[in-house]
Amino acid sequence: MSYIDSNLLAGEQVVYRTRLHWLLFLTPVLFTAVVLLPIAWFLANGTWSRFAWIPLVLGLLVLLVTFIKRQSSDFAVTNKRVMMKVGVLSTRSIELLLSKIEAIAVNQSFIGRAFDYGDIVITGSGGTREPFTRIQGPLAFRRAVQSVTDTQSGRPPAVTPLAGSGGAPE
Repeated sequence: MSYIDSNLLAGEQVVYRTRLHWLLFLTPVLFTAVVLLPIAWFLANGTWSRFAWIPLVLGLLVLLVTFIKRQSSDFAVTNKRVMMKVGVLSTRSIELLLSKIEAIAVNQSFIGRAFDYGDIVITGSGGTREPFTRIQGPLAFRRAVQSVTDTQSGRPPAVTPLAGSGGAPE
C-alpha cells in the first residue's frame, strides 16, 4: 500500500496521482552503457577477466537504486489536500491543505515540455516553498489542484478570453 493510500482521511478521495518521470533513468542508463560496459569489456578481454562482472553488477545496482527511487515517490491531489512523498530510507513528505496553498509554480525546460516533465514549487500560506523536481505531468498536477480548489470554492473555472477579443467589453 502506498504512502498516499495509507494516509487518506475519512471521505478523502484521490483526484490526481503522479510520480517521478521515467527520464530519471536516462543518466544511470547512459553511465552504464558508456562507462561501465566498456570497462567490463576491457576487463573480460584482458588479464583481469575474472573481475569483469564487477562493473556489470555496479550498473545493475545503479539502475536498481533509480527504480526504487521512482517507485517510492508519490504525488497526489485529493479533494482535501496535496500530498507528496519521496524517499525510502530517508523520506520527505509534504501534506498541504488545499485552502493553505497560495501558488503552484511549474518550471519546464524545452525537453521537459517535449517529454511532459518538470519541477513544481508549491507555496503555502506564510510563504513556505516546497520544491519537487522531475515530476511527470506537472501541468496536469497544477490543473488538478486548481480544479479541486475551484470546485470547493463554488467558483466556476476561470475562463480565458478568446483570441483577438482583448477581453474588454464592447
